[in-house]
Amino acid sequence: NTSFKHLTQWAQRLKKKKEKAAEELSDCAARFLKISEPNCRQRCTKRSDYLSWQDYFMSSAYLAAMRSKDPNTQVGCVIVNEENRIVGAGYNGMPNGLSDDEMPWGKSSDSAVETKYLYVCHAEMNAIFNRNCFELRGCTLYTTHFPCNECAKMVVQSGIRHVVFLNDKHPDEPSYVASRLILTKAGVTFRRHIPETKKIVIDFEQLAAFKI
Repeated sequence: NTSFKHLTQWAQRLKKKKEKAAEELSDCAARFLKISEPNCRQRCTKRSDYLSWQDYFMSSAYLAAMRSKDPNTQVGCVIVNEENRIVGAGYNGMPNGLSDDEMPWGKSSDSAVETKYLYVCHAEMNAIFNRNCFELRGCTLYTTHFPCNECAKMVVQSGIRHVVFLNDKHPDEPSYVASRLILTKAGVTFRRHIPETKKIVIDFEQLAAFKI
């Protein structure tokens, strides 16, 4: 009987120790969750200041424009398919094989042959020719400047269905009036891009130093 009594008391003490340990573990877990919850939310919630698709594509067009050698006007363009993939990119520049250092970049001269206008390939043309897919039917063209009538013809002929632009410098000039007419008659929509992000900065020094 004495042994049974001692065994019972030992079992009761063990039970109390387990209950106390369980309470301490529960308190510890609660404190941990309280501390880690903000960090968890920070890790598990997506950024809210990421670029929209529209800003991303127009930014890509402006990045392409930075490749242009034209001292007066830099134009960039990207073509995007229905799955939001960039399938073509281009900027205004001389045709392949022509030296940028030897060709004229001026806007005016006594002879038209000595100006850039008879030689430069527009950004939209280069983006269409630089495509990495078989066809552009149904795609959207993002361009930093509204396309001229010659580029509008290529847009229509390639099957592009939408044009998004940011700059419309000369809306009343005949080539741009004609461009709007061509696009409208062909059923190609066009609209000005309204940025959601007002400013984008790429600081390579900070990136290289892992400061951002």
